[in-house]
Amino acid sequence: MNLNIAEWKEFAVSAILKIYNGKGITKEEIEDNEGDFTVVQSGEENNGVLGKINKEYCKKMNYTLSERPCLTVARSGSAGFVSFQSDGCVVGDSAKILLLEKDVATNNRYLFLRTILTANRFKYAYGRKVTENKYMRDVVRLPIQYNNDGTPFIDNTYKYSDEGYVPDWQFMENYIKSLHYKPLTTQNRIGYTPNLGTNNWKFFYLKDICNITMGNKLDFSNMTFDDPTVNFVGRSADDNGVAGKVDFIDDIQPYPSGSITVALGGSLGSSYVQTDDFYTSQNVSVLEFEDTVTLGAKLFITTSIMNECKYKYFPFGRELNTHIRTDFGFALPIQHNGDGTPFIDNTYKYSDEGYVPDWKFMDKYIKLLSYGDRLSDVE
Repeated sequence: MNLNIAEWKEFAVSAILKIYNGKGITKEEIEDNEGDFTVVQSGEENNGVLGKINKEYCKKMNYTLSERPCLTVARSGSAGFVSFQSDGCVVGDSAKILLLEKDVATNNRYLFLRTILTANRFKYAYGRKVTENKYMRDVVRLPIQYNNDGTPFIDNTYKYSDEGYVPDWQFMENYIKSLHYKPLTTQNRIGYTPNLGTNNWKFFYLKDICNITMGNKLDFSNMTFDDPTVNFVGRSADDNGVAGKVDFIDDIQPYPSGSITVALGGSLGSSYVQTDDFYTSQNVSVLEFEDTVTLGAKLFITTSIMNECKYKYFPFGRELNTHIRTDFGFALPIQHNGDGTPFIDNTYKYSDEGYVPDWKFMDKYIKLLSYGDRLSDVE
C-alpha cells in the first residue's frame, strides 16, 4: 500500500484523541504493591515502562489508567515520546494517556497514530513540556475517507474537522496489517562476509579522506515550521540524529543528502549518513566525500568514527571538536596491487605514505552483512 501523503488532510489532535493527565506514582509504591499492570512514566527505554503494579491499588488511589489498549505521551524528560500499550497501563505525573473512541479503537490504528504523533515530537525539544492544551492543539495530517466518485466524503456534523473531513480508519488498519505481510528479508547468509584483515589496515586522518565543515550552527528552537521540508540534525543518537523537519531558509543552503554528520557534543561521536538534505545545530560536523564513495563505504566509515570516539573522546575533557579537523583518525583497509603489495598513490592524496582507502572493500563488506543487500533500496 502506498502512502499518498500529499492528499492527506489536517486534523487537530483533540478531534482524534482524548487526553488524560497522569498522577504521581513512586518507585516505592511499585515495590510495595507488586502486580502485573504496566506503569508508564516519561522515559523512552523499555517503551516508557517503569515497572508493574497492582491494578486494584491504582484504582483505590484514583490514579489515571486505561484497561484497554492506549497510547501514552511523555510530559517531561523524553517529552513528546509516544508509546503504545497493548494491555493498557497506569501513568505517573510525567506522562499522559491518549485514547481513541471505542468504536474506532484498534491496536493497528493506535500503531499508525503513534508514528504520526511521533513526527511532532520535535516541538517539545529543548525543555519544552507537553501540556494538555498545547498537545491537543497540535495538528496532524491523516488519510481521509472518499466517496465512490473519488471526492472527499464530508461529514455534515463536522465531528473531526471544520471542513468535514473524516479520517480513513480502515486505511490505517489495512496499512499496518500490510506491513506484517512483508517482513524485511535478506539473501545474505551469516559467514559470507570477507575477513577484515585488520592487521593490514593503515591509519588515515579523517581530514585527508573527506571534506569536513562545522555545520550550519543553527538553533532548533529558533526555526520556523510553517512548511517544514528540510531535516534538522542535532547531537542526538536517535533517529539518525534528526530532531525534525524545519522550513527552508532562503539564504542558507542545506547540506546535501549523502553527507555524514558527526555529533561533537551530546551523544558525542554519533555518526550517520543523511539520506535527505539537512541543516545542523551547533557542534555537529559534516563530512562530504567524493562521488565515487558509495553508501556502503560511508556506513563503514560511520562505524569506524563511532568506535574511535567510544573511549578516546568525551565532553569536558578530550573534546572531539578540537581534534576532528586536525589529528582525528583511524585505521582502514587499503588498496593493493595485483602482486599483493600496497598500492601507492604518487600524489599522496590520502596519506603521507601514499596509501589509498579501499572503498570497494568497505562497500562489499557492508553489503554482505545481514540485510546489507537491502541498501539498494535507499541508494
